[in-house]
Formats: sequence, C-alpha cells, structure tokens
Amino acid sequence: MKKIIIGVLLILVIFSCGFKTTESKKEIRGIFISYIDEKNYLTPDISESKKNIDKIISNVKKDKFNLIILQVRANADALYNSKIYPFSSIITGEEGIEYFDVLKYFEEKCLENGLELYAWINPYRIRTTEDISSITEKNPSYKYLNSDYIYINNGIYFNPSKQEVEDLIVKGVEEIVTNYKVNGILFDDYFYPSDDIDIIDYENYLKSNPYIDFQTYHLNTINKMVKRVYDTCHENNVLFGISPDGNIENNYAYLYADIYKWVSETGYIDFIMPQIYYGFFNETMPFYNVIREWDKIITNKNIELIIALALYKSGNIDNYAKSGREEWIKYSDIIKRQIILSRNLKNYSGFALFRYDYMYNEELQNDNVIQEIKKIQEILN
Repeated sequence: MKKIIIGVLLILVIFSCGFKTTESKKEIRGIFISYIDEKNYLTPDISESKKNIDKIISNVKKDKFNLIILQVRANADALYNSKIYPFSSIITGEEGIEYFDVLKYFEEKCLENGLELYAWINPYRIRTTEDISSITEKNPSYKYLNSDYIYINNGIYFNPSKQEVEDLIVKGVEEIVTNYKVNGILFDDYFYPSDDIDIIDYENYLKSNPYIDFQTYHLNTINKMVKRVYDTCHENNVLFGISPDGNIENNYAYLYADIYKWVSETGYIDFIMPQIYYGFFNETMPFYNVIREWDKIITNKNIELIIALALYKSGNIDNYAKSGREEWIKYSDIIKRQIILSRNLKNYSGFALFRYDYMYNEELQNDNVIQEIKKIQEILN
C-alpha cells in the first residue's frame, strides 16, 4: 500500500508540472478489434457486413484514432483468403465456409481514410475450448491431432518446439505481408501454454546440447520463431510487434516470452504493446509503477512503446486489484489519466484501447464507460 501512495503522490506532482507533448511525432492511437467484436459486425449478409465495417472506419476516424488492430487469426483460422488456414468460423459456426475477404476490405477502407492497419495474430492457439470436433481437415492442425504437436488443456494449442509449427507460423505471416498492404503484424501474449508440452523434444535436444536448461530451451524456441517473423516482415517493409502480458515477470517465467531481449537487441521486434490493464490503485501492479518498469527495460531506442489500456474494465469490479478492486467503479477518467501520464515516458509512441465494442457499442456501455469515452475524446481532439 505504501508503494501505491508514493506512486499516486508522484502522479500528482507530474500532473502539476505538465507533460511532454507529442507534437514532434504523431501519437499512435489504436483500437483493438477482436474476434469477439467481429462476431457482432460480420454476418452472413455480406452487404450488411461491409456497411458495418464502413461504420467502424467512420467511428475510428471521427474520434481521431489512427490505427486499427484487426484480429485476423484467432484460432488457427483466417479472416482473409488463405491457402494455409481455413476461413474463420465466427460467421457461420463452421470453418472453411466461403466468405468475402474481410482483411482486404479493411485494407482498402483504411487506405481510403488515412488509417494504419495491423494484422493481429494468435500464433499458437487453435481453439479456445478443448473440443476438437470443430477442427476440420482444412485446418493445418488437423493432421497433428492425437500427437505431441498439439496440447489440449483450457484450449487447444500448437507445440512451439516443433519445427513444422514454427514454419507454419512464419509461412502464415509471409502470406499476409506479401498479399496485403498492412502496416504491421501483431502477436498477442499466447506463447507456451504449458511447461511440459515439449519435454520429449527437450530430452532429445539435450543429447547434443547438454548444458541448456529447460527455461533457456523454451526462451530460445520462442526467440527463434520471433526472429524469423521479424525478418519476414522486414523483407516486405512491414513492422512487427508483440503485445505481451503487462506483468513483466509473467512473460519471462511462465510464457517464455523473452521481452528483455526483444526490447534491448535489434532484430526481434519494432514495437512492444504491453497489456497494462491495471488501475492506479491496483495493490500488486499499480499502473504508474508498471509503465515506468516497461519504459526502463527498453534500452534499444528504435523500439516503440505502445501502451494497451483496459477500457473494458470501466464500471466493473477488478477482483485481481485487491484493495483497489473498486477503482474502476469509483472513477470514470482513468483511461484519460493513463494516456496523459504515459505520454511522459521516454519511449512512448502511443496507446491502444481494448476493445472496439466498449468504445462504440451502446449495449456494453455503463455510465462509467460513457464518461470515460467523453474524457478520452477531450484529449484526442
């Protein structure tokens, strides 16, 4: 609690002293459009879907956002014409059903309206449930079912240690960056789903590399994939970034995401977009402390820091915040203050709100969200 009080006092001092402006460089102002959002706006009626996308573009542009982060592969599927992955099941409930090229339409509309577009990918997740019955023969994961290439527990995931899996991910990214005019590729925070998913592979690896411990093996596995994706993106003049867990240590210790390497060395990422979904009064992860930690570990000046913020928490109890669990109910200007405060960071390049529906779907907007949105719009105009 003492740390939180000190952090709040520092925030007040900074607010009283003013902030660094972003006039020298355009601030990135992003909106996440997840597969959950897409379910609400993509319908079997293609004409209706296109009208909904037009409205999304209009809303984003009107409120002075300049980046759409579109989830194009959530579950070993595609929201675009792919020769590798079946078309997403979010519209029809069954993957592989013909539909129009959603990514291409977003690409065209973003270009027309001066918006940037990042294609957001979940590299290892195949399903959010353990039900394999929905995986068709069209899915590249189908041939690996009932093998150690697949891990099933609270979802279905590829085994990161398999070379064929790595090649699949890289080829999938290559397909997008060579066929679509996207500005960036974004991976989210799903990496290793389990500590022991690849224990057999590790034991075989030890035969020729006896001094590598299990954690280093995991970190090296993910780093190798990330490096290849970075190179593929840069060969096509596309940026590459990752949106990891906001808790720095969780990434390294549990997901084997080597963020320290990524933000200090060249050749892994262009930007980092940590999910700092915490309030100022979060007892264990207070927002101010967390953003300073992220800013501090970025020693490569070419790595941009984009803060992902939790609009979805507004007006709700935050049970993981402990003593700060009611903060998002008591206050309705949290996101505004977080943006202003983040602008003072040395490596700050912008922010992104999670997610679109909470900004523009009235059915999801409680009183706090409505007030938050008004406050956000005040500092973007």
